[in-house]
Amino acid sequence: MGVPIAGYIVTIVMGYLLGSIPTGFLVAKARGIDIRTLGSGNIGATNVFRILGTVAGVFVLFADALKGWLAVAVLADVVARLLLPSSGALAREWLAICGGVAAVLGHNYTCWLHFKGGKGIATSAGVLLALVPWALLIILSIWILIFAFTRYVSLASICASAVLPPATWFTTGSINLTGITSLMAALAIYKHKANIQRLLNGTENRLTSKKKPLTHPNQTS
Repeated sequence: MGVPIAGYIVTIVMGYLLGSIPTGFLVAKARGIDIRTLGSGNIGATNVFRILGTVAGVFVLFADALKGWLAVAVLADVVARLLLPSSGALAREWLAICGGVAAVLGHNYTCWLHFKGGKGIATSAGVLLALVPWALLIILSIWILIFAFTRYVSLASICASAVLPPATWFTTGSINLTGITSLMAALAIYKHKANIQRLLNGTENRLTSKKKPLTHPNQTS
């Protein structure tokens, strides 16, 4: 593609480090809590919402989404401008894809917490907002509908992820973007494998606005 490998390496490494910032863990730690030992043990926004309440949960949700958006909309663009000023549209698209995927992997497997992180839904949403905003709007609508009827965050996330690839193809017609979002969707569903089992067993917890008492892991996220 005529793009020096150094551009990809910088984008991937910086994207991973950006995504690896464990927002939920840090927010809970600021309150003297290790979020990994409470609720589901997950560092994502859902568990933070359950344990620390709405304000903390919403903050983590938007912060995690911002990581994904920055990796695509800012990081990849800066790398292209500084290191690859003559790169074409296709090369810039691939830089954005690399930055976004790296950010999601950084969130899911953060090096700061022994490569154990969240499930990447919020960070993926930030990536999709920058890459495929119309596809994001479609799956967000599906997420809202399913969550409104079931109150299961996991079920809404799984269903929205499954719809992502066809939504990307329908709104962009891009084979590259559809392929990448298919991988992102597969990873998101894989990270919910324990939730899927609990849904099948009827033991998955619904999300309510009531903050739960601080208990050790035995719940979902």
